[in-house]
Amino acid sequence: MRLSVAVITFNEEKNIERLLNSVNDIADEIVVVDSFSTDKTKNICGKFNKVKFVPHQFEGYGPQKNFAIENCAGKWIFFPDADEIIDENAKKSISQIILQEDPLFKVYNVEFNNIFLGKTLKHGGWGKVWRERFFMRNLAKYSEDIVHEEFLTKEKIGKLQGRINHYTYENIHHHIEKSNKYTSMMAQKMFRNNKKSSVAKIIFKPAFQFLKSYFLRLGFLDGLVGFYAAVTASFYTFSKYMKLYEISQKK
Repeated sequence: MRLSVAVITFNEEKNIERLLNSVNDIADEIVVVDSFSTDKTKNICGKFNKVKFVPHQFEGYGPQKNFAIENCAGKWIFFPDADEIIDENAKKSISQIILQEDPLFKVYNVEFNNIFLGKTLKHGGWGKVWRERFFMRNLAKYSEDIVHEEFLTKEKIGKLQGRINHYTYENIHHHIEKSNKYTSMMAQKMFRNNKKSSVAKIIFKPAFQFLKSYFLRLGFLDGLVGFYAAVTASFYTFSKYMKLYEISQKK
């Protein structure tokens, strides 16, 4: 078995079929590790013969992704998120690499098109983003962090030709809902790592985040969506430090 596609899911009925259609022709198997979805995710996955559907209790993004890797049988693993789609150039590159006996690289970054509220962002920290998504099994894993997990490998990392289209959020409600979830998890992670909050951090770090996103990283060139992205990035920073402060006060 040459290629396993792995993805973790929870209530991804709006995204998962699009992803599965995009990788079905290059994958030998598609490993879906699901955190007991309550929507139609499982039923949609059942339409695809290559899908190996594995329910597993969610204990954090790092542990969940490592569990998915453990369930892959392929020599190579492509690991997208449920809201991502690989383009034809990247599919062609992967298909060529998995046939090589001794490829130049065994871990690859893929460039992203981050599509935010219907607009492909080019600035503000959203453009020219590369992430590790394709690697040889047993040569990479993720940190055990509950959120914002780190990709771990000792291999040199190549750049895969082609791109991934990342459909970040369905709408503003979805964005705020996910931000609330992630900031809570991030505050827990920071607390476990003995990070401290303070009034100064709560006040000044969000302000700097806005300045960095909107001005230093030229987010203003992305128009109104760029402004929205910078404002919400600032609020994300505010929320995680405020929640960290709240956790610290309770201990």
